[in-house]
This record gives sequence, structure tokens and C-alpha cells, in this order.
Amino acid sequence: MTIEVRVPVLPESVADATLISWHKKLGDAVARDENLVDLETDKVVLEVPAPVSGVLKEIRLADGTTVTSGQILALIEEGAAANQAVAATPGAAAAPAGASAAATPGASTPGVPTPGAAKSTGPVGKASPAAKRVLEEHHVDAAAVAGSGRDGRVSKSDVVNYLAAKDAAPAASAQVPAAPGPSAPVAKIPAAPSARAPAAASRGARGDQRVPMTRLRARIAERLVQAQTTQALLTSFNEVDLKGVNELRARYKDQFEKQYGVKLGFMSFFTKACIEALKKFPSVNASVEGNDIVYHEYYDIGVAVSTDRGLIVPVLRDADTMNFAEIEKAIGNFASRARAGTITMDELTGGSFTITNGGVFGSLLSTPIVNSPQSAILGMHKTQDRPVVVDGQIVVRPMMYIALTYDHRIIDGREAVQFLVTVKQSLEDPARLVIGV
Repeated sequence: MTIEVRVPVLPESVADATLISWHKKLGDAVARDENLVDLETDKVVLEVPAPVSGVLKEIRLADGTTVTSGQILALIEEGAAANQAVAATPGAAAAPAGASAAATPGASTPGVPTPGAAKSTGPVGKASPAAKRVLEEHHVDAAAVAGSGRDGRVSKSDVVNYLAAKDAAPAASAQVPAAPGPSAPVAKIPAAPSARAPAAASRGARGDQRVPMTRLRARIAERLVQAQTTQALLTSFNEVDLKGVNELRARYKDQFEKQYGVKLGFMSFFTKACIEALKKFPSVNASVEGNDIVYHEYYDIGVAVSTDRGLIVPVLRDADTMNFAEIEKAIGNFASRARAGTITMDELTGGSFTITNGGVFGSLLSTPIVNSPQSAILGMHKTQDRPVVVDGQIVVRPMMYIALTYDHRIIDGREAVQFLVTVKQSLEDPARLVIGV
């Protein structure tokens, strides 16, 4: 029996998706629930599993095709043997042994070669979706590229660097000319200064790599530009002495991890501190809809997570009801699943306020951009020992600059500054977070 493989129903906020990578070729055996193809939306990569076991009989759409809910992607011959796939396709011409299969008649993109025919034969399961696309475009075996990600995962930058080094190698190798014949006069040419050699090698490595934006990267670009063109963005700064937080973490870290199975990090403290400040200054937790200001009476805190595909913001729903351990577990879970590409669309939707931590990459100071339609975002930065004056004495303390970028249309400078002061007070005296003052 021939079974259709269709695009799953996309969330209401997502109009379409892009087919980015087939994991099977025409004629391959497939197992039920095995991932056949990746579809990229502007938020996540969706996997399309095989509905039955059998053989991939027909591939309807090529990599790079824009698809919508319910569209047919492929056909599976249920229970067929792997070698029967091409022959089983009605009207398909038999291909000689070793030749790539022709495009399946009736496919929605006539003339396009069957997806997967030009793919690398090497394993690409450890490569990110963006890296897979570049690998396939340049016919590179993923096994030849050293991955810099977690567990050796290959990122797009790894592939680009590999291609650049590969292109530079032939140019850097000097070609030895053939010996002239006995009657041929030979002119002696002075050797070029050695200082010029690196420049010549550098010129040989010059080139451009044109790679289409992923759906996520394009969406990030669109939303950042939208925020800057539709909101009156302004950033205020303050600094926080994290001595109290560090001491509390050091005192209870072992007991906390033993009891809850998760480390006591900084993010739970900052999340709690921001919620206390949001309660005092509700306009920072509001958004603009037309000529109305919508004051959100809940605290859904977005936490920015960096992935190979770009920055995404999973949301802690009702974060004000969560304790420190629940916040740490949720953030850790978000981070691991976001990088593995298994986070859900619902987890990336909504949010009333966002926290982003550039300090993990070494940023000392920045002006984060608001995650529209929200009206404010808190930027954390690197903790650095600095001399400060405490009670008239110069002491060294672990200091962090914090930044609040906000929509000045509905948040006054006074409120923004006082919001940061509230966050600062909560973090410098963590007992406030417990007793709620």
C-alpha cells in the first residue's frame, strides 16, 4: 500500500516552512517514526517522521522548497523491499546501476533532481541544519570536518572554515616548473622578498561564500529591524555587586544540587529580581497594541538562548510561581533542547519580558534590542572583579553592568532607572527575594 507523507499541521502563527534537508534517498528503506526530512520555520526545525515502515517510493519536493500544512512531501510503499523502490514508481524509467535516479514524474517541481542525489555520502547526523545545507551544496563529507560544537557537532562556521582552508591549500603550494631543454636560454630572475610570500598565499585564499539566510535568521533580522523602526528604544545602565549572591551560592550549592539535581546558577536570581521589579513597575511588563497599552497581569519571562541557528527565546510561563530550582531546571532544559533542535513552537511563543546574558560570551557592556512586541529587555554581562568604594573603603568586588533597553513611548526614564535600582537592590541583598521587600 502506498502511504503519503505530508507536512504536519503548522502552528497558527506560522504560514509556511522551508524544506531544508532530506535524510533519505529515493529507494531507501525507512522505519516507522524515523525522521525523513527537516522543515525549518521562522522559530524551530520540525522533523517529519515516517508514518509506516517500508521504502521511499517517491520524493515530491526538493530541498529549499517552501511548503504549507498538509502538502504531500513523499510516498512510502509500505512493507516493500529497499531495492524495489525505483521500479515501484509508476512510469519511472529504470536507471543503470550506480546512476542517480531521475526526478519522479508528477513531482511538483519538474526538472529538479531528486533530493539527496547530490548529497554527501558521509554521516551528517552530527551536523546542524545550516551546516548540512552547506555540506550538501559543496559535496563535502561531514566526517572530514572537525566539529566545534557539543559532542563534536558540526556547525556552519566549521564547514565554512574547512572550505576556506581547503581552497587555500592548493594556492599555497608552490608549483615547480619543468626543466628547460638544452637549447633553451634560461633567464635568472631574482627571488621575490620573503616578506611577500604570505601576501601571495593570502591572495590565493580570497573568496566569497554566499549562503542563503535560514528562516530563523531571516525572522530574527526582520524582528530586530521592526523593533528599532516601530519603538522608541532607549537604554539605561547600572551596576550590581554580586558578592551577596556569590556567597549564598557558595554556601548552599552542594546541598541545593544534591536536593534538586541541578546547579544553583545566576539566572534564577536575576529572574526573581526582575519579577519583583516588574511587580513594582507594571509598564515595563506591558506592550503597545495600536493606541492601547496592554498591562500583562502575569510574568512570562523569556530567556535568550544561543544556538547554531541563531538566538531563540523560550519562555518561562508564570515564572512568579516558580521556585529557584524550578527556574534553573527549566532554563537548563530549554538550553539543551534548543541546541538539539527539539524545542517546541509553543515554548517560543509569547513572553512579557526578556532576559539576555551576553556575559557568558565575555561581553562587558551592551545595549540589547527589545524582543517585540514586548517593551523591555534586561541585559546581563560579564562579572568582573573591580575596585569599588564601600563604607568609605576601597574594596574589590565582583561587579556586573546591567542594561535595560525599553520602549520610551510607554516607559518613562524614571521608571526604567527605578526598575534597575530594584533589580540591583534585590541582587545585592538576596534576602529581599525571600521576604519580598
